[in-house]
Amino acid sequence: MVYTISGVRFPHLPSIKKNSSLPSFNDDRRTNAVTFSLRKDTRFSGKIFAQKPSYDSESSSIATTPSDKLGSHQSDSSSPVTDQVEPPETVSEVTQVHDVDAQKAETEGQEQTSALSTSGDKSNKANIASMSESFDQEVVLRKIKPPGDGKKIYDIDPMLKSYDGHLDYRYGQYIKLRDEIDKSEGGLEAFSRGYEIFGFTRSATGITYREWAPGAKAASLIGDFNNWNSKADVMARNEFGVWEIFLPNNADGSPAIPHGSRVKIRMDTPSGIKDSIPAWIKYSVQAPGEIPYNGVYYDPAEEDKYEFKHPRPRKPTSLRIYESHVGMSSTEPMINTYANFRDDVLPRIKKLGYNAVQIMAIQEHSYYASFGYHVTNFFAPSSRFGTPDDLKSLIDKAHELGLVVLMDIVHSHASKNTLDGLNMFDGTDGQYFHSGSRGYHWMWDSRLFNYGSWEVLRYLLSNARWWLEEYKFDGFRFDGVTSMMYTHHGLQVEFTGNYNEYFGYSTDVDAVVYLMLVNDMIHGLYPEAIVVGEDVSGMPAFCIPVEDGGVGFDYRLHMAVADKWIELLKKRDEDWQVGDIVFTLTNRRWGEKCVVYAESHDQALVGDKTIAFWLMDKDMYDFMAVDKQATPRVDRGIALHKMIRLITMGLGGEGYLNFMGNEFGHPEWIDFPRTDQRLPDGRVIPGNNASYDKCRRRFDLGDAEYLRYHGLQEFDRAMQHLEEKYGFMTSEHQYISRKDEGDRVIAFERGNLVFVFNFHWTNSYSDYRIGCSVPGKYKIVLDSDDSLFGGFSRLDDSAEFFTSDGRYDDRPCSLMVYAPCRTAVVYAAVDGNEDSSLVPISLVPEDV
Repeated sequence: MVYTISGVRFPHLPSIKKNSSLPSFNDDRRTNAVTFSLRKDTRFSGKIFAQKPSYDSESSSIATTPSDKLGSHQSDSSSPVTDQVEPPETVSEVTQVHDVDAQKAETEGQEQTSALSTSGDKSNKANIASMSESFDQEVVLRKIKPPGDGKKIYDIDPMLKSYDGHLDYRYGQYIKLRDEIDKSEGGLEAFSRGYEIFGFTRSATGITYREWAPGAKAASLIGDFNNWNSKADVMARNEFGVWEIFLPNNADGSPAIPHGSRVKIRMDTPSGIKDSIPAWIKYSVQAPGEIPYNGVYYDPAEEDKYEFKHPRPRKPTSLRIYESHVGMSSTEPMINTYANFRDDVLPRIKKLGYNAVQIMAIQEHSYYASFGYHVTNFFAPSSRFGTPDDLKSLIDKAHELGLVVLMDIVHSHASKNTLDGLNMFDGTDGQYFHSGSRGYHWMWDSRLFNYGSWEVLRYLLSNARWWLEEYKFDGFRFDGVTSMMYTHHGLQVEFTGNYNEYFGYSTDVDAVVYLMLVNDMIHGLYPEAIVVGEDVSGMPAFCIPVEDGGVGFDYRLHMAVADKWIELLKKRDEDWQVGDIVFTLTNRRWGEKCVVYAESHDQALVGDKTIAFWLMDKDMYDFMAVDKQATPRVDRGIALHKMIRLITMGLGGEGYLNFMGNEFGHPEWIDFPRTDQRLPDGRVIPGNNASYDKCRRRFDLGDAEYLRYHGLQEFDRAMQHLEEKYGFMTSEHQYISRKDEGDRVIAFERGNLVFVFNFHWTNSYSDYRIGCSVPGKYKIVLDSDDSLFGGFSRLDDSAEFFTSDGRYDDRPCSLMVYAPCRTAVVYAAVDGNEDSSLVPISLVPEDV
């Protein structure tokens, strides 16, 4: 007998024994339940994780006879329906097994047994090792290298040596956990493949469904396939809280659960009888007119599965991210689809010059207005936008265009929805989350994971790997990392940069160790993957490899910059301090890369303001036609909008991010469809009649050449292509030569480019001397005042500029330029071929 898990075939493991003592249910078409051993301490022991009590949740065996309560309880909301999901085009993207040793498939007549054992006894560990060895022989596995000594961070930042007690303890916890995973699970590579064991797995002989629900007293699988009869398919529980059932194929060889069938698990829990969507479900849908979602058994026929056609692009040196939301990416008031995004939006992103697309709201979330951050089904792509195969087609098209695709993944918290999500899944509040107040985020109104739980670690690590393996995402933007790393979650706390704020009792060591684990797993299996962490605290060593003692991210989101622009936009131009701007843009840790952005997606939400709206306000609606006289507010807004974005990109980091629509100053806010909400005290919060009118992106405005939005869009495109050509964001050479508070001028070098910003509202400067490193001839390569970008064309872009010898602004030479008010101009050193850069700045002998 051979087993097939998500399209991967491997031999039957005869050494794992069936528990013959379990009763048989529905012997006419169901086999006996089988054992599946887990770590007995389902919540990881406190000896590994600091300040966490050990928890052994109902470790003794519970009777597996059918529950009368389950049998008598029928849910009206789970009534069968005739409509089913149409078979889409999909592929199961899992590591390919080249062949199976036929001699290992001699057990064809035996009943199915468990696929893997993870208990602590030696025989079961031998089974794990045997399985891993077999897998290694038949698959070219990517390796997760063993941990290093974690000491290099002290060489990178000697100040960390004063906190070596905390940091060494943290790294020691990580080492212990890696060692425990190696011993109990066969290694991190095997541990992160939980989706091959839990949830629904298909073999040649049938379907196995497993669920970890230690708090449940009885469980059965229900759905369209058995007319929602809770007596038909009663599950068996082992002593570790894992419920399991095997459904053999029908007589004609077809699966017992047809593709597209709705499914749920019904459990008798400490909180009563409840129907839940399986925690590892791969697809869930909300039927029209219904409130709860239903899990869907998603397993289309081989000929209907989408097959990836294009390889992943190489990791870009300079990361330019276009942040997007599929649902609101249409110009029409509707929920857009994966297919429309693929066909309409991806080519736009490519044309604009971005090399990465970051997609929000992929994980299923029952509440659309949560922006995708209140996740209910972690392994399921949102069904609002289409099928899993549609998403695969989108990603494949992005790869064809040379775009890397990052997923906005949420492991920092989960929806408190008890109908559709993980909250109170087995009737207890501490299964996946911390119990009590520690498991609740009062600002986000959501549940907080217990990163000290063994099964939570399996679930989240496997979740990250699932999206990389199955859908070919190229990496992640981890949301809410600051909330994860501190027990205060960054709430009502101001980080000043004092190291005591990072390494003390308020640090959640369990969470930081989880982040180290997931980064190690991702980079070990996918060396080209990109991992960005959303951290506002400035945690030292955040972007240092785990083996060196860091947390392991590739980039940190430089979140302070957007806040600084909001602060400045509330002031008069006269009150802006150019030194303050430069300090905020450059105030980041040396050697740790940052992705910077001028404004966040949250600013686009109703009740907040984008940069364009701060600058131009209501004038955006009436004075943006190019054949109509602009108001002073519009002229100022267009000029500063371009300058803010360019200086952010030029000084703020090694990567750049833009939220869709902001490239052209989108005039409308985002207002998700909502109805009136009646509060318990009788007050009513008015809705918007469930309208999608403000939940879309008006790309047509940026494309309309008769509108000034088009000039802003063209400038953003020119910025991206400038970076593509010169690679200035990743150049090691950065020198700020001028921060003149009187002139309001900022001048700096990055790579072979010289950037000159004149923030003065009225003063323009002719024959203005700017210091530079490279002698010779310079040309203008980007001019924010160009008429193409909605400017006044006060510069001759064909002019040539020649340097003069002699130090100026601490540079070895200088050039004279014209700097009109409210403009940004970029100069490039050129040789005889005007389209080529001069020698790399690193070869210039004098650079001080």
